[in-house]
Amino acid sequence: MSQDLSQGLPREPLWRDLVGEVLRRERRSQGRTLKDVSEASRISMAYLSEVERGRKEASSEVLAAAAQALGLSLADVLALAGERLVSLAAARTRSRSRSLGAAGGHRSARTAGGHRSVRAAGPVRPTGPMGGVLLAA
Repeated sequence: MSQDLSQGLPREPLWRDLVGEVLRRERRSQGRTLKDVSEASRISMAYLSEVERGRKEASSEVLAAAAQALGLSLADVLALAGERLVSLAAARTRSRSRSLGAAGGHRSARTAGGHRSVRAAGPVRPTGPMGGVLLAA
């Protein structure tokens, strides 16, 4: 993850980076090649590589095809990417807290970028119509 130079903190991750990371990690954990998954998903090898590296923002159709080729559902890919996003957000919050503590500052309800910080009181449970992923903005 690159740095937000204005704050000296890691920048917010891009969704395409997270999804690409999930696809690549799953492919490698299965011992499969890019060519193999490309053929199974009917996605060009060059494009799939760019998606895995976070260079391209894949459509839902492309993501569903790649997920299916890996034996996953689209919901699985999104849930895994969401888990990574939560993990990175927690690390960013800890880093920000340390920075503010070292500077003698205090925490605000808003982040440095002006965004309100939202936290769940407990574990987030799937509540979609099929028990899947529910994304909230």
